[in-house]
Amino acid sequence: MKPLLYTFRRCPYAIRARIAIRVSGIEVDMQEVKLRDKPAELLACSPKGTVPVLQLTDGWVIDESLDIMLWALSINDPEQWLDHPNGLSDKAMALITQNDGPFKKALDYYKYAVRFPEHSEQYYREQAEFHLLDLDARLRQGDYLMGNRLTFPDMAIFPFIRQFANVDKDWFYASQYTRLIQWLDARISSGLFTAVMQK
Repeated sequence: MKPLLYTFRRCPYAIRARIAIRVSGIEVDMQEVKLRDKPAELLACSPKGTVPVLQLTDGWVIDESLDIMLWALSINDPEQWLDHPNGLSDKAMALITQNDGPFKKALDYYKYAVRFPEHSEQYYREQAEFHLLDLDARLRQGDYLMGNRLTFPDMAIFPFIRQFANVDKDWFYASQYTRLIQWLDARISSGLFTAVMQK
């Protein structure tokens, strides 16, 4: 038996979980979930019904994407993405928290602006740009978010920047965030990303 990962191909949370599992070399079975028709087995092991959810062979359930990433890399971290003996440094965690909190909230308003007619799409995009500015500035100091090598925050954050870019690709690729664009394109064109996005 293998662990079972409930996933959804385009979900940024699920993407980063699949990436960490893939790079760790751990074999898991995967079940693609239709978000409008969630299987009873998923809801039984994680009533909140969001993906990703990892059900281990002993019945233990991990239903947060960062925890799945940390679980996989704590078993095998061949590329040394973890930057602290306990997993992640405070600096790395702070950057991910900014991404998963205020940026993701702004991203959702931007992506689904038609549902929030109180403001324009441009307004919601501008609310998200604080994060783009920070990431782009970091990438002007080094090739990656935490310096000169790829680490956990790069892989935890880039699926969300990809989602942001896809809302209006013309705007994004014409923007001032040139280092961020290069960084994103390098992640998207990698063999690792291609592998975890296969149907």
